[in-house]
Amino acid sequence: MHTAEDPSPPLPRLYSEFAGWFHLLTHPDDYAEEAAFYAALIRENATIPVREVLELGSGGGNSATHLKQHFSLVLSDVSPDMLAVSRTINPALEHIQGDMRTLRLDRQFDAVFVHDAIEYMLTDADLRQAIATAHAHCRPGGVAIFAPDAVKETWRPRTDSGGHDDPDGRGLRFLEWTHDPDPDDTTFICDMAYLLRDPGGAVTCEYDRHVMGLFSRRSWLEWLEDTGFHPHSVPLAHSEVPHGEVEVFIAHKP
Repeated sequence: MHTAEDPSPPLPRLYSEFAGWFHLLTHPDDYAEEAAFYAALIRENATIPVREVLELGSGGGNSATHLKQHFSLVLSDVSPDMLAVSRTINPALEHIQGDMRTLRLDRQFDAVFVHDAIEYMLTDADLRQAIATAHAHCRPGGVAIFAPDAVKETWRPRTDSGGHDDPDGRGLRFLEWTHDPDPDDTTFICDMAYLLRDPGGAVTCEYDRHVMGLFSRRSWLEWLEDTGFHPHSVPLAHSEVPHGEVEVFIAHKP
């Protein structure tokens, strides 16, 4: 993803050459509780019945494996490799390659869902374009849900680790280091190390850098309103997330 004014780096290796390992880094089962929360938000904040939902930045389809139990989903992502991964667990769903800043499908949905892929919007212009895409595809009375991992007011440096094994003997473990070299700009850095074990037991170590966007709560609400939404935010309710640490933006289209 990039803009002419402020080019972004290429897609992280996780979404291209390592896409086939994605479900060993983050497994679909890990998303059940969070997806149930988003499904309830969508239903509670739309003023029309919600049947059709567009997900922008759908990645490997982890959220979709749960949301498709509630809605008819169309999935879109900029990475063809990640769409291929998603099709392995969501074969019946429609998948469309496209950049969330510029995608136009000439159709509207009862709701639009954008999970943490929104954090790859690195500039004010990027985020405004993604919001405009959600607005263009949302029916009047519908709702758009944006779920970044952090806003400027709550962001903090952290480290994380985890991973999963496959029945075929493959395994992945990761170390994630999130830091912000320049607090005055709109980005932060997520450096990742992957330990990849093949079925024969050989292990390799790979490095990957993710450049992420970070914006204030005020900016989010202002830009959502400027686009034509009626926005507010709520804390993510999740058993593994401290209350108030993560905010979700709810944007109703009148």
